Amino acid sequence: MREFKIAVFPGDGIGHEVMAPCLDALDLVVHRVGGFRLAFTTYQAGAALYRETGVALPDEAMAAARAADAILLGAMGLPAVRYPDGTEVAPQLDFREWLELYAGVRPIRAIPGVPLPLADPRAHQIDFALVRESTEGLFAARKLSRRDGDAVLDTMRISREVCERLFTFSFELARKRRARGRPGRVTCVDKANVLPSMAYFRSIFLEVADRYPDISHECAYVDATGLRLVRSPWDFDVLVTENMFGDILSDVGAALMGGMGMAPSADIGDQHAVFQPCHGTAPDIVGRGMANPTAMLLSAAMMLEWLGDRHGVGECREAAAELVRAVDAAFAQGDLVGYENGGTAGTDAIAAAVRKQVTAPSLATAAMTTHGVRGTATA
Repeated sequence: MREFKIAVFPGDGIGHEVMAPCLDALDLVVHRVGGFRLAFTTYQAGAALYRETGVALPDEAMAAARAADAILLGAMGLPAVRYPDGTEVAPQLDFREWLELYAGVRPIRAIPGVPLPLADPRAHQIDFALVRESTEGLFAARKLSRRDGDAVLDTMRISREVCERLFTFSFELARKRRARGRPGRVTCVDKANVLPSMAYFRSIFLEVADRYPDISHECAYVDATGLRLVRSPWDFDVLVTENMFGDILSDVGAALMGGMGMAPSADIGDQHAVFQPCHGTAPDIVGRGMANPTAMLLSAAMMLEWLGDRHGVGECREAAAELVRAVDAAFAQGDLVGYENGGTAGTDAIAAAVRKQVTAPSLATAAMTTHGVRGTATA
């Protein structure tokens, strides 16, 4: 039986609170489906660790992440804990850069029964994926920024090598989605009318698009795309964009599906991948039982699907589909409403509702099986 090693990083704030029910749900769904095992080992990293030790991501933890089959991350960073240059401690960005996780995938899908901000009935048709380049763009200024007297110059980096991989990934994703009944269309989001770097970005996109005659494509400016995301988000299938633009638009997408607590994500490279919710550490609600674990659960489903695709393990894909089905069924009746949408369902209530939908032995029984193997590292 295939065993996958999963490096678990709860991180900071509510990261710990959403990770625990996520691991429990994974135990359940893996037990139900069978055919593979997940071995979890937990590592410390993040702003709280930096505050205590001066190190945000220990070498041992990074080495373990590199050696793992996948990385499951809760959330990292605390607003009050910053590096000497004033920026927040964010090891998740280090993962993206060091492991070359160039494709930041943010699925935006209306979940049945979840309150949505758009009154238009077509809002329930929202189902698109935003692919955010995650290793360069304007975020490259973290290492390329320079001071010129009283001005700070942040440099955007757009490279052919990364863009070609990014666009190829996006067209392959559109092809995969089309096989599931989606349109099969990729929209390049840029600012090519103003920035030479973005004109270059678009030119490479069009080159790659020529290799996919079966997939339709279009180009759109980021400001116009922001407008379309509010007026007709159901028209999109796959959007691909630069790092900073993707950072902003993915939060708009999260709002469209009911809030950050509903929004999963993955940062994927050729050899490694990190799966984490789009939300942050939410220090204002830590310890109050209000954190929504849905995004964490759906990120774990993305991990299962990626493992299945990468290693040809159909049971992983089956388990991913089962976990998504359980989340959908938990919310379908409309009476499970999280705090961010004006309801009173907190971490425990949502986790329990999802567990109830997973057809498996009791949680206690599943946790004792060898399908989910837990471990803790001190790094």
